[in-house]
Amino acid sequence: MKQPFHIAFCVDNPYFRSMGATISSIAANNPEIHFVIHVFAFDVSDDQRRRLAKLESAFNLSTCLHIIDPSVFNQFAHFTQSSYYSASIFTRLLIPTVLHGTAKKVLYLDADILCVGSIDELVRMDISDTIAAVVPDAEATTERRTVALGLKNRKYFNSGVMLMNVDLWMANAISEQTMAAILKDGSQYRFPDQDALNVVLDGRARFIGKKWNYLYGLVGDLEADRRKLDIKEGEAVFIHFAGAVKPWNNWSGHESRNLFAKYHAMSPWSDMPMDEVPQNYKEMRMFSRFLFKRRRFADSIRWYFRYLSKKVAR
Repeated sequence: MKQPFHIAFCVDNPYFRSMGATISSIAANNPEIHFVIHVFAFDVSDDQRRRLAKLESAFNLSTCLHIIDPSVFNQFAHFTQSSYYSASIFTRLLIPTVLHGTAKKVLYLDADILCVGSIDELVRMDISDTIAAVVPDAEATTERRTVALGLKNRKYFNSGVMLMNVDLWMANAISEQTMAAILKDGSQYRFPDQDALNVVLDGRARFIGKKWNYLYGLVGDLEADRRKLDIKEGEAVFIHFAGAVKPWNNWSGHESRNLFAKYHAMSPWSDMPMDEVPQNYKEMRMFSRFLFKRRRFADSIRWYFRYLSKKVAR
């Protein structure tokens, strides 16, 4: 009997919907693999628990919910209060500790990722000699962050996809070192936990192909009024929509909405609508810019005034 493959997510209640599409996309494209889905969260509503359990009857997978006491991260409160990051970004540091003795390796994924192909190669990947397998970040980000952080290996990864060797991670106290780095130098970090992980794992992680964390910026497309999802066949297995605009933002008009809708329809969250209009003042401002690029000037001005009104009220 094949060993199950462990995947972990760290989410707040609002991200369960997108996580559902991520899980559905993985399971639908890899029906022969049995997955164990670990969900780490601070608080989970009864409705979300019910939906999560439904995944087990829909796909070849098991689910395991891990409730984390948020007070564990009180020492990092100043990072989350002064930025758009939530405390859930630090939760991934607990994954190896919680799963030690349960899984030899675990794949951590952000919940704004869609799988579009087989992950058999990743499942079979031997990482017995490395702490984690990671994927390079965008070239411009890598250039800036390697200099800013003084990385000797001159490589920088995006922490939205990490294949962790649980035993080696624990043996080398990676989580403890990462937390210490955040507390010591976090005020200088652009991406608190990601920068710290890169510092701690400098020269100690294996870099793998970009198809495992294919970063796709929807903002760049929409700023240029490009609304087609421009990815060549075979370029990506995991598409990571890491920017401020997400594929569930139906108001964007981008083709990525269709890809998300496909897998969203397969998930227990399918009755929850996508975002038909911008939800906050930052999205309103972006939408105003996108409409201007489409020469919809009246609509652009209307949304700009909504943005101003929302920002002032905030």
